[in-house]
Amino acid sequence: MTLSRRHFLAAGSALAAAGLTGCGSRSSLGGSNELSMWTWVGSVNDDLIGQAEKSIPGYDGMKLAMTRIGSNYKTKVLTALAGKSLVPDIVAINDDVATYFPNADQFYDLNELGAKELEKDFLPWKWKWGITPAGKMMAYPMDTGPTALFYRTDIFQKAGVDIDPAAVAGLAPDWDTYIALGKKLKQAVPGSAITDNITGIYSYRMAQQSKRYMTPDGQYLGDQDHVRQAFDLAVRVVKEGLSANAQNSTDKNAVVTNGQLVAYIGAVWWAQLGPKNAAPKTKGLWRVTPAPGGAGNRGGSFLAITKYCKNPKAAFAFISWLESAKNQAQAFLDPVLFPSTPASYTDSRLSAPDPFFGGQKIVDVFAESAKKYPGAYFSPYDSIIDTPISSELVNVEASGKDPDQAWADAQRQIERELTRAGAI
Repeated sequence: MTLSRRHFLAAGSALAAAGLTGCGSRSSLGGSNELSMWTWVGSVNDDLIGQAEKSIPGYDGMKLAMTRIGSNYKTKVLTALAGKSLVPDIVAINDDVATYFPNADQFYDLNELGAKELEKDFLPWKWKWGITPAGKMMAYPMDTGPTALFYRTDIFQKAGVDIDPAAVAGLAPDWDTYIALGKKLKQAVPGSAITDNITGIYSYRMAQQSKRYMTPDGQYLGDQDHVRQAFDLAVRVVKEGLSANAQNSTDKNAVVTNGQLVAYIGAVWWAQLGPKNAAPKTKGLWRVTPAPGGAGNRGGSFLAITKYCKNPKAAFAFISWLESAKNQAQAFLDPVLFPSTPASYTDSRLSAPDPFFGGQKIVDVFAESAKKYPGAYFSPYDSIIDTPISSELVNVEASGKDPDQAWADAQRQIERELTRAGAI
């Protein structure tokens, strides 16, 4: 399946809300001395935002007016852009940044505001993700989601496995050895699982890849070997009985709480959402080590300045201040946003031992993952492609569907959806 560049760009526009052709005045939110900003809960550090709400650093007389949107965030942003009225000056964008690329004309090219001079301060792959296929710097890096292997030392000890992080990394450098380790753990402690569910393995294997579902010029890759191999790997883990088969958030928390999930390849934010939240009594029992299969990334966000911004220079001064290495280090403490600025990794606020992980300096592991991650192109169509594959994997685990049939059905549905989007 090949998409022409013309179809690629045209189909991307169809993904945007109503084509962004609505009428209305071209106006931004807030007073003349305010920079309005929309984001979601848990995306920024409150103390830093509090400073900017009093005064934008370097711009006396300008202040920030931030709104946290609790649900349907993306829909609300696209709706505001479509209406071209009451649009915020600054918007946060999640890791689906590529789905905004068809709307690039609604945003400033940040290179024109001075971004290029700061590129050296950021992870190269993260910086690249904010640039459209046409070369426009549309989105400025915020946090990242480097991955690693989390594991329970008490269960590993019962299985006679050395719990030192370096030893575990040496024991399971790839997915085959990770599965072998899982079988050993399960034999020693029946019921042990090394993933929450089938899509967990698939998603994190894909998060390690140097390519995903499409190329920048519109070639479809979702039926190629690197995707099928990730699909088959996920099926294999289930067939070996190493998945906890937890399909919703409640069940995912439960398998951490009850100790069934003894190892998990996850992004840095899982430390908080997983064991620290669901199993606080396991404090001291967890460790982190490089993930089998290599470095990966899952998650992370961006900031963009809309074309309706009343003072784009002040807006860029704000976002570049907020995402400086010093301030990204502060944002890691609350709400646990892993920096996209390597200079932050040696900041004492990040590099301190973590008591929950037995005093291990876990940031070191995630920093190496962030720096070694090969990067991959994310297209505006990734969610259209990923959804059928993930759904069919769930069918394999939950109802025993034949994997080959599931793969074929996923590919047929992807073709239908891309056709419907006008992409093929």
